[in-house]
Amino acid sequence: MRLYLVNPSNPLVSIVNFEESRWNRYRVWKPLSLMVLAGLTPSEWKIQIIDENLGAPDYAALPRPDLVGITAFTSQANRAYEVAAHFRGLGVPVVMGGIHATMCREEAMERVDALVTGEAEGIWPGVLEDALNGRLQHRYDGGLADIKDVPMARHDLLNRGYACGAIQTTRGCPLNCSFCSVTAFNGAHYRQRPVADVVRELRMISEKYVLVVDDNLVGTRREHVARAKDLFRAMAHADLGKKWFAQASINFADDEELLALAAKAGCVGVFIGFESPTPEGLREIGKKFNIQKDRDIHESVRRIQRHGILVAGSFIIGLDTDEPGVGKLIAETARRHGVDNLNALFLTPLPGTRLWDLMKSEDRIALDAFPGDWKYFTLTFPVAQYKNLSLEDIIQEMITCDWSFYSIRRILCRVWSSIWQRRKPLVSLVGNFSYRKNLRLNRKSYADFQSYVKTHVST
Repeated sequence: MRLYLVNPSNPLVSIVNFEESRWNRYRVWKPLSLMVLAGLTPSEWKIQIIDENLGAPDYAALPRPDLVGITAFTSQANRAYEVAAHFRGLGVPVVMGGIHATMCREEAMERVDALVTGEAEGIWPGVLEDALNGRLQHRYDGGLADIKDVPMARHDLLNRGYACGAIQTTRGCPLNCSFCSVTAFNGAHYRQRPVADVVRELRMISEKYVLVVDDNLVGTRREHVARAKDLFRAMAHADLGKKWFAQASINFADDEELLALAAKAGCVGVFIGFESPTPEGLREIGKKFNIQKDRDIHESVRRIQRHGILVAGSFIIGLDTDEPGVGKLIAETARRHGVDNLNALFLTPLPGTRLWDLMKSEDRIALDAFPGDWKYFTLTFPVAQYKNLSLEDIIQEMITCDWSFYSIRRILCRVWSSIWQRRKPLVSLVGNFSYRKNLRLNRKSYADFQSYVKTHVST
């Protein structure tokens, strides 16, 4: 039996266009969820994982499969349906899962043979058994999996074309920000894989650099941090030779022992969501966690960096509290915080979030010709109506923010600072020039987007 597991692409996301920028190779990670499902698949299935981020194959030239499984974020949904339609036209049953299928069930169920909602690990073997016996059901509800029983991902199935490997050690995030669908999909309960399993899987990854895809690596509570320390100790003791990046909250900076252990275990960078330069903005999105205890953000960032760990900061443009000038304010705030990289995104209402419910109730979702318009829900296009910023205004704010932070002078200053402080200057250089290279591509994308909105969206 032949099984294809497909991660669809989105041609509007410039970072996957390797031909346009060789730096993009360092910003694409493997579809880990498909690799985990492959690890759960019985040996009678011949598995091929197809990651369209490396280029979509000629499906017509491939051997006909017996079953196709597709995962998709919201921005991949339209392409996912195209792939599904191709295989269904050949009489091949298609199963779709992932966060978009879970949040937009009725839409997805109209376009595939079987739908898997929630986390699929607990029910995937049953789906395959039903497929083998010709009794595939129309819907399977996975809920939340017990990740203590999740097997090793099949890293061997995707061992070429990537600069970074990928691994997951925890699921769930207790912060529940209004714009984020993680809590709705993975729950607020913080779940951890056994430390020994994580170390064993890291040994299986061929790449030197690894992205830890956890939404919040160290959690928010004392017991979460204690577990993270145990993990880092085990990684350091195993002497894996890996360099890794992770996502965490700003409390990552609060424990010197945690930082020292992370650095010893190979941490070279951490991605932190600062989200807004103002307390009002943080309160709007439900992320007061960042300003608790009168936190000094700059000092927190420096504390992380003193351990040789780079800090990438994420901010959002388009909050109701944002006014003209917010782009420059974010760039200056990021500079004052001292972050090594800035990732500014447009406020995007994703299905399943409180933000979606609010904006939908207020008729503020500007692009709503679904499923076609899902391709713009990448967080890099302003798909909503914003309180104090017009379409032209918010795009200009983003351009101002990005070009201010990623000017050649400021990039060189940050790289020099990394050299002076012995803080991964090569990684800093790659990250900064990767972002800057794509800024030129973004200008054309914004122009095309504005043209599309003017043509297709009624005002």
